[in-house]
Amino acid sequence: MLQLAVGLVWTAAWITLALLLRPLSGPQARLPLRMASRCWGPGLLLLAGARLEVEGADNVDWSRPCLLVANHQSIFDICALFRAVPVPLRFLLKEEMKRVPFVGWYARATGMLFIVRDNARAGALFRRQAAAVLEGGQSLCLFPEGTRSRSGEVGPFKGGSLQAAIDAGVAVVPVALQGAGRVLPAEGFFQARPGIIRVAFGKPIPVREDGVPVRRQVLADRARDVVLAMLKARD
Repeated sequence: MLQLAVGLVWTAAWITLALLLRPLSGPQARLPLRMASRCWGPGLLLLAGARLEVEGADNVDWSRPCLLVANHQSIFDICALFRAVPVPLRFLLKEEMKRVPFVGWYARATGMLFIVRDNARAGALFRRQAAAVLEGGQSLCLFPEGTRSRSGEVGPFKGGSLQAAIDAGVAVVPVALQGAGRVLPAEGFFQARPGIIRVAFGKPIPVREDGVPVRRQVLADRARDVVLAMLKARD
């Protein structure tokens, strides 16, 4: 209970400060996003006793926008990604997150994207919004499994979520996350445990071959294969 209370207070305090500074940070909200990567995320990892290890960051040209696709085990995945990615990062979140105090306010203020799951019309809207973010030079991260893995196994990657990268003409960067599910299991009451969270970046996957767009499910399967290979290499 104490750990949860400290985490909530820490989150509320940094989000409040980020929202107060949001009007001074320009249309891209760089300052509030960097506060998450340099203050909020590292603080929660420290509170949990989690140590972050990052591999393969030099595989990516961070001066260019990209769509990061990662496996998903825990909310600590977001903390780890905020810290590991050296540029401001936005996420695709469930529509329900809009209603969460502080988190929803921060997400809307910083240009995060939301989607109603299993809704074809909402999916089409998300793809247009995501393509606009990428075309605007910003990087975006999503979890193409669609939800957190309860077992630790990596589920199928949904191809529709990668269409935005094809439309925007930006590379897809596979990201393998390992350890967050042990630091904070998906089941049960909030109880973070010390451990190592590893973030591994694969080489960017082009969305066109010989001038022809790669089919989105083919792209998703390739990204998943790279994620699985990186996870296996660490077993």
